[in-house]
Order: sequence, then C-alpha cells, then structure tokens
Amino acid sequence: MTETTNDGLILRADRTIDCSGMLCPFPVVAAAKGIKEIDVGQVLCLIATDPGAPPDMAAWARQTGHTLLDSRQENGRFIFHFQRTR
Repeated sequence: MTETTNDGLILRADRTIDCSGMLCPFPVVAAAKGIKEIDVGQVLCLIATDPGAPPDMAAWARQTGHTLLDSRQENGRFIFHFQRTR
C-alpha cells in the first residue's frame, strides 16, 4: 500500500492493520503484534477510529523505540505509519 501524506511524503506500508471500530487497548495490542510480523526497516500502517488512538500510538512508539513516520486524520480515521527499528 502506497500513500502520500499531507506534507507530500510517500510511504509504502509492508503491512496494514485496520482497527476501525475498536477501542483502547486493541489498536495498541494490534500494533504490538503487527510490528513483530514485519522485518526491521519495514513499515506498518495502522488505521483506527478511537479518538484516544493518537496519544496512545505516539506513546507506544516512544516506549517501544519504533519510529512513528506519520500520523494524520483522514475522513474520521486516524492513520499511523511506524517503521520497525529492532
């Protein structure tokens, strides 16, 4: 999946997980599982509708050390791109 962000950055996700309709903690749990299913350097895209997802996913990235490449809201959905670092 290739996406262009608001600032023109082109991202290609190696794996996409759609957590639409799920509330905390499910998006965080899905990200933790999904990041383990890709290789170091690859990109995970996570889609969520939970309003608490932006701070939760930013905190998850900080705590795990994975890079949050992009976070944006689009059509009522929050879209995150993480790069696996370890």
